[in-house]
Order: sequence, then C-alpha cells, then structure tokens
Amino acid sequence: MENIANFLFEVGMLKRTPRTGLQFLGSGEESVAEHIFRVIYIGYALARLEQDVDEMKVLKMCFLHDLPEARTGDLNYVNKKYVIADEKKAVRDLAETIPFGDDIQSIIEEFNRAETREAQIANDADQLELILMLKEYKDLGNTYADEWLSFAIKRLRTERAQVLARAILATDSTSWWFKDKGDWWINGGNPRIK
Repeated sequence: MENIANFLFEVGMLKRTPRTGLQFLGSGEESVAEHIFRVIYIGYALARLEQDVDEMKVLKMCFLHDLPEARTGDLNYVNKKYVIADEKKAVRDLAETIPFGDDIQSIIEEFNRAETREAQIANDADQLELILMLKEYKDLGNTYADEWLSFAIKRLRTERAQVLARAILATDSTSWWFKDKGDWWINGGNPRIK
C-alpha cells in the first residue's frame, strides 16, 4: 500500500505543476491538474456523442495523459525545441511500482500513438481544452489568443471535435451565465428593489 500512497502523492504534484505555455501567451495561469480536470469533461462529452466508442477508455486517457508531467514538468512548444523529456521512462518508472502500472502505461502509450478512435477523441479533448482556454482569454482581450487558436484547431483529428471547436469560437465564453442581461442583474432577483 505504500507504493499506492506514493502514487497518490505523485498525482498530487500535478496540482502544483504549472502549465508553462501561458508564460508566452502573456496572461493566465493554470496547473496541469486544472487542465486535466476539464479535459476529462470534454472527453466525456465527445465520447457520449460518438457510437461504438469505449467511453471508459477515453476517460482513462483523459485523466492519465499528462501524468508523466508530475516527473518531467510541463514542456511548452518553445521548451520542446531545446529540451527532451523522457516521458516513457517516467511512465515506466511509475508503472513498475504499482500493481495497475501496466494499465497506466498501456493507456498513455495508446493516447500518444493516437491510432484508435478512443485515442483520437482523447487527443481532441486535450486540444479542445486549450481552445476553450484560449477563447476565454480572447474574450478578455488577449490579442495573441487568435493566433494560438489557429494552430490548436489544426491539431484536431475528428470531425465532431472540429464542429465543437467552431461552436466554441462562435460562443461568448460568458454566455452560459450572463446571457440574460435583464433586471435580475440590477435587483439580484429581489422584486422589492426597483
């Protein structure tokens, strides 16, 4: 059980591992764990929209795909020009310590190969999370977000994800909560305030 405890402590490191690409975007901050959190929901939505897809496999890929970053850190595209992280070794070293390590290793390898429909959906979920974040920053005035969006959209592999990306870009990121701009925002739902 000590190895399981160590695994869970390692997973906790993802909460404290920053996503480094935001340094170049010039705004925002996010941990790898925060990124993974929304990737899981996106993967769930995409898997539910498809037929004949192993939903559990998609979800496992979504929550495990960045696990090696607890050991390697998050390398953005500029870092990757100069630094090579041995993610395979990071996963192998972790996998050797826990009874379900082979499953984790297999899932991460399948995600990285991106050959199965499940892996393509999970990869799209990863990119759609970036697209959502960039759209939020664009809506807040970040002038670099548009250029980043153009590259992220080109990485999408499935038609469903491309359709969702177009909907994301056409939707104001605040409309889910600020669509009705009526009297409620003046009186807070209190009819006595006019």
